Amino acid sequence: MRIEANGIAIAFDGKPILAGVDLALRPGELVGLIGANGAGKTTLLRILADLLPPAAGTVLYDGTPARTLRRRMLARRLAFLAQGGGVQWQMRAEAVVALGRLPHRRPFADLTEADRAAIANAFAAADASAFRERSLGSLSGGERMRVLLARALAVEAEMLLADEPLVGLDPRHQLEAMALFRRIAAGGTGVVVVLHDLALAGRFCDRLVLLDGGRVLAEGPPAAVLDDGNLARAFGIEVARGDRDGEQFILPWQALDTGEPRR
Repeated sequence: MRIEANGIAIAFDGKPILAGVDLALRPGELVGLIGANGAGKTTLLRILADLLPPAAGTVLYDGTPARTLRRRMLARRLAFLAQGGGVQWQMRAEAVVALGRLPHRRPFADLTEADRAAIANAFAAADASAFRERSLGSLSGGERMRVLLARALAVEAEMLLADEPLVGLDPRHQLEAMALFRRIAAGGTGVVVVLHDLALAGRFCDRLVLLDGGRVLAEGPPAAVLDDGNLARAFGIEVARGDRDGEQFILPWQALDTGEPRR
């Protein structure tokens, strides 16, 4: 699936959140959506997932607007992982992950063998198989996020949109999650991930989109987007740079005195 957003704009309580954002998402690519708090990342992701209508602009899915697509068909082709890991019901993890198969099932129908295989594969990919029989209320925040990631993976969608999926994960599982997203993209699925960890964004993503003040400040390969000027303007920081096994990495090092209050 290819998603094209053109001229996206929206405001809340009279405050502009996004203004004239253009973005194209392609199959087989891992895109990192980065920016300071309040830059509009989550809002843009929700608009791309057809969960929030923009005030202006259009979003096309393979050239077709969402209003002309059946909701069930779009739900099969696009998976969304919300931030926070909040769940309203005390369900077993297996039941939660099975919700990812709803777009593929007839109402009230039992799980098929294909459904069961997709659920098992999703649990394994998210390293959450040990939690299948546990209730979400008994899990830590990081464990719960891995279960919710498994639910998104169980959809077997053509495009996966994940809003801060690393929140609550320990360093090992952050690395494993990013490696998983990279493998998913290499298999042909489009993946968009909202990230705050610039080191992981630069190491794993094929392309970065840097939002600042509701607009795209920079877009392209990580090395081009994560330059000193962009980082100073968008985050008000200076970074340290290094090299490990031929790969470049950055580490946020100190805040810059820009003379302006940060959001």
